[in-house]
Amino acid sequence: MISIVIPAYNEEESLPVLYKKLKEVLDTLEKNYEIIFIDDGSTDRTPEILEKIASEDKKVKVVRFRRNYGQTAAMYAGFEHSKGDVIITMDADLQNDPEDIPLLLRKIEEGFDIVSGWRKDRKDPFLSRKLPSKIANWIISKVTGVYLHDYGCTLKAYRKEVAKHYRLYGDMHRFLPALAKRFGARITEVPVKHHPRIYGKSKYGIGRTIRVILDIFLVKFLNEYITRPLYVFGGVGFGLLSVGVLLGVYLSFLKVFMGESIGNRPLLLLSVLLILSGIQLISTGVVAELIVRTYYESRNEKPYIIERKINLEDE
Repeated sequence: MISIVIPAYNEEESLPVLYKKLKEVLDTLEKNYEIIFIDDGSTDRTPEILEKIASEDKKVKVVRFRRNYGQTAAMYAGFEHSKGDVIITMDADLQNDPEDIPLLLRKIEEGFDIVSGWRKDRKDPFLSRKLPSKIANWIISKVTGVYLHDYGCTLKAYRKEVAKHYRLYGDMHRFLPALAKRFGARITEVPVKHHPRIYGKSKYGIGRTIRVILDIFLVKFLNEYITRPLYVFGGVGFGLLSVGVLLGVYLSFLKVFMGESIGNRPLLLLSVLLILSGIQLISTGVVAELIVRTYYESRNEKPYIIERKINLEDE
């Protein structure tokens, strides 16, 4: 069985066209399937359109959020409610092409756990979208060791045991391949079509780059130090302690043997203050992230609130 998971936020014009194209492709596969739309708190006619589509086609499921929670929460909800052996994610804005779905499935059948789309000929503005994306993809690949050309492409196929293994928070959906690699997931990448946006406005801009870079550090930590945090914090602490001891020995030498005053060195104090402040802030950010995850895990809470479900058994 195949589950198609599609987050949608204010995509009233795109949805009827997307649904028609999906049906044309999926009906030719001779496989059982479901289409799960996640309405991420849309404020236009998206809820009405999805309700109409679901009322006419029981293979269409709809999960409606009470407010906008973001793409990661929508992906998580889609994974949670999907029943397919293979889960395919894609955008609702018609820039991903449903005709690429059979290509992803063929790669899954070859034995891969994740098949990532690569928008090789991307139809987006260069400065605001393509350039930041290229930089981010290069950094992510170098830091995580999972080399993909296009982490940001939503069109991906996952085996259910991979997709359902993770609880997703923040903006972590794009890093699923890097996180899954830690557990030995087999990952590949295929070029897919990409179309210019026809309807609506993009929900992302160059400002997202900063958040992506911060998430990269979190992924690095989760992949390599989640079970041994002492290695990263202890390593940094030991390095700082060593430098501090060496500086102390040096200053003591100047004081005892050279008779120099060491109390009038504001540059040294400023350097120490900046270093410690930077370490403290980064550590606080990582610890806070772990606390949030512990909170959700211990209370079994989801990072979203659902207003309504359509054509789902547990509605």
